[in-house]
Amino acid sequence: MKHEAEFKIRCMDAERIYASVSPETAAEVNPRSRVRCSMEGPYTCVLSVEADDIPALRASLNMWLRLVNVAGEMQELIHER
Repeated sequence: MKHEAEFKIRCMDAERIYASVSPETAAEVNPRSRVRCSMEGPYTCVLSVEADDIPALRASLNMWLRLVNVAGEMQELIHER
């Protein structure tokens, strides 16, 4: 059974978050999950995760959402300066 999750990150820095996270999709090595990162307009980054089982989906989501969060936090730091 296939399990999926999709997150749409809407913000002014969506393109920068996409640019930070998307290169990591090429290096993903987990055979039980797949991820796609794309832009939907200028302010929406879409993260789609698909996995063979729920534990693989959970683990993949933990990693990818953490990467998105760190990219967003870095943008906040840049804006503060």
